[in-house]
Amino acid sequence: MRSRAAFLILMTAVPSIIVAQAPAPVAAAFRNAEASRARILVAAAEAMPADHYSYKPTPAQMSFGDVVSHVAEGNDYLCGEIGGMKPPSRAPVTETSSKDVLVARLKETFQFCNDAIASLDDSKLSEELPFFGGRKVSRAGIMIETVGDWADHYSQASVYLRMNGQLPPTAKKP
Repeated sequence: MRSRAAFLILMTAVPSIIVAQAPAPVAAAFRNAEASRARILVAAAEAMPADHYSYKPTPAQMSFGDVVSHVAEGNDYLCGEIGGMKPPSRAPVTETSSKDVLVARLKETFQFCNDAIASLDDSKLSEELPFFGGRKVSRAGIMIETVGDWADHYSQASVYLRMNGQLPPTAKKP
C-alpha cells in the first residue's frame, strides 16, 4: 500500500516539476519560427536570378527586390521591438539595389533578429510596446504579426519565383 501511495504522489508531482522546468514555450516557438523563416526567405532571395529582381506581376505590386528590401527593413524594426534592442545603423538599400546587396542585407537583419531574441522569455509577453502608427501592442501581438509577415512575404516571393520559372525553396525535395 505504501508503494502505491508513493507512486501516486510521484505521478502527481512529476508533471508540475516538468512544467516548472520547461523553457519559455512561446519565446522558444518564436525563435524556431525566426530560424525557419530566415532560412527559407534567404533561400528564396538567393534563388531569384539577379536580372529578375525588378520583376513585379502587375505595375501596382512590389518588385521582388522591393519584397526583399521590405523584409530586411521590417526585421530590424520588428525584432528590435520584440527583443528590446536598438537595431544597428545601416546604409540604406532599396529595391533597385543589386541582388548581392539585398541578399547580404537580408542575412544581416536575420542575424540581428537572432541576436535580439536570443534572451527572449515569456515573462513580458503582455508588455505593451509602441507599434506602427504609435499604437500600443503587446509583445506577443508583435511576435504574432511578425511570423505572419514572414509567411506572407515568403508566399509572395514563392509566387514571384514560380512566375519566373523557379521552384521555391520549400517546394524542392530535400
